[in-house]
Amino acid sequence: MGTTYPNPITPSKTRIGWIGVGVMGGAMASRLLSAGYTLSFYARNPSHPNSLSLQSQGATLSPSPSHLAQSCDVVFTMLGHPSDVRSIHLDPNGVVSSLRPNSVTVDTTSSHPDLAREIFAAARAKSAWSVDAPVSGGDIGARDGKLAILAAGEASVVEWLKPLFDILGKVTYMGPAGCGQSCKIANQITIGANLVGISEGLVFAKRAGLDLEQFVDAIRNGAAGSKALELFGERMIERDFRPGGFAEYQVKDLGMGVNVVEGGDDDNVVVLPGASLWKQLFSSMVANGHGKLGTQGVISVIERINGNEI
Repeated sequence: MGTTYPNPITPSKTRIGWIGVGVMGGAMASRLLSAGYTLSFYARNPSHPNSLSLQSQGATLSPSPSHLAQSCDVVFTMLGHPSDVRSIHLDPNGVVSSLRPNSVTVDTTSSHPDLAREIFAAARAKSAWSVDAPVSGGDIGARDGKLAILAAGEASVVEWLKPLFDILGKVTYMGPAGCGQSCKIANQITIGANLVGISEGLVFAKRAGLDLEQFVDAIRNGAAGSKALELFGERMIERDFRPGGFAEYQVKDLGMGVNVVEGGDDDNVVVLPGASLWKQLFSSMVANGHGKLGTQGVISVIERINGNEI
């Protein structure tokens, strides 16, 4: 019959729902299936390769978000934009409208803190729960179960979800509803700086006549070493711009950071000149028709400025 909060989560009883089966969502749902959980999912495009792959692993295709919510104990979402999150969760036939008492929706999309708080309030009005839990780690982290999961909401509910989060990566409780999304925005500001720095370092090293693989190997254990360098350094050198996260989503995330600052009260205003610059550079990728490439493709913008390709 399923297990809603606070009954223990188990593969044999807990029914998982999933909405959003793209690069990240498909890999994350697949890991839950491999761990033995019963999983149903909704896909706007049922013929998408990831949809077919999940069905081949034993997942069930659901006809609508509301039908999915009615039949599941935990519903995960991994979507593209805050507008998608609002529609899937809060439309009259969305997820929240059909949540059963003590069921839980977990949004892993990078979205807006205010929207996360709105969804939390709507879920509580249904005697259900909502957790905002955006993730970081890209396609490799999703595939290997090594995502950083930035979870917020009711602390006891986040703890209850830990058996599922442990399959996907490492969860950190960030605070009340919306704090997970605020943490993800700060994460994106940080990773944006890393990606631009790596790009400029590689372009400079190439112009200086250095061997790029030797350069990356030389700096990886020093202060310039980072997870971003490990994930994206070789991809940049090899011009492998396949997406773990789309460049257009990075523009969205950085834009939310700038908008949060611009829309905040005077006591909380923070000047973020770097975030504004990173946003312009990633926006240049989108303007050049590369919005669906991975964020590591920002090196192409630095190359274009310098009139060369590494």
